[in-house]
Amino acid sequence: MSWVSLHKQYPNAFLLNGPRNLKRVALTFDDAPDPRVTPQILDVLSRYRICATFFVVGERASKHPDLVRRIISEGHIIGNHSYNHPVFSKLPLSKVQHQIWQTDGVIKRIAGVTPLLIRPPYGELLPQQIRWSKGSGYTIVNWDVDSEDWRRNPSSARVLANIRKTLQPGSIILQHAGGGEGQSLDGTIHALPVLIESLQGKGYEIVTLPELLGKRAYR
Repeated sequence: MSWVSLHKQYPNAFLLNGPRNLKRVALTFDDAPDPRVTPQILDVLSRYRICATFFVVGERASKHPDLVRRIISEGHIIGNHSYNHPVFSKLPLSKVQHQIWQTDGVIKRIAGVTPLLIRPPYGELLPQQIRWSKGSGYTIVNWDVDSEDWRRNPSSARVLANIRKTLQPGSIILQHAGGGEGQSLDGTIHALPVLIESLQGKGYEIVTLPELLGKRAYR
């Protein structure tokens, strides 16, 4: 089932964007924390006094708790991005639940918060998983702007071009603050200051997902 169909079926539980009538966008970063990338992203955001939303992988959070605490302490929002990044649509509901609960536990121990925002790895999941998430108080948040920085080491120019293709008021922008072995996210890091200045120059307000969507961040 397409994301658009899923949103129509679950309009308050599966989201791709915020309101289109306000010139606001949200920067989101998946696969945090990663000591090679996340600190550089945080440094840029701090320089511009921008708060973003980081979707955290539980296994990585366990290995790098100081980075999780830094994300929270600098005013950013943390969401749940599974424990070890499986494809949810290939898992039974019980295993998806375990992925979410295990990551919630890690984040709670480190940062003292339990996220209510979930982003499934690769954006993939099944209707029954959305129904469970909704019944458990979570909101699934995917995106409508893909920087495609997950592709093989794109340049900053390519990252920016990918974002500009579908950017509009209410957009949720997907980028990454962590990568796999041998993957470079230098394009994302170098594009970020240009992106922020470009958005602000066009009159956009850059906000966190809870601000954009009117949803609570934590239990």
